[in-house]
Amino acid sequence: MKNHPNYKNIYSDILTKKFPHKRKECEALLNMENLSFLNIIKLNTIIFGTSDIQTENFNQKHRSYHRSDILKILEYQKKNKLNNIQLANHFKLSRNTVAKWKKMFLVN
Repeated sequence: MKNHPNYKNIYSDILTKKFPHKRKECEALLNMENLSFLNIIKLNTIIFGTSDIQTENFNQKHRSYHRSDILKILEYQKKNKLNNIQLANHFKLSRNTVAKWKKMFLVN
């Protein structure tokens, strides 16, 4: 089994050391048993705010998604009736990535 970062500890430490005034905003997310990628992105935005384009591009290249995360993204697409381009823009993905995931995880 692969070791995954403990995002609760990471974000708790960041809040304690650098942003104690933002802890209340993040408390509900940090108290969740399992953090999904959406929760992690939300925490990151609350703590650090929005980032510039260069930072976004760098971060995008280093993202990875679990199967459960991909299925949640595809479920979000279906629920909100988005096409691949709209979904890709919303989650800052490539539309080709969305198409690949749909081929891999959804049975036609």
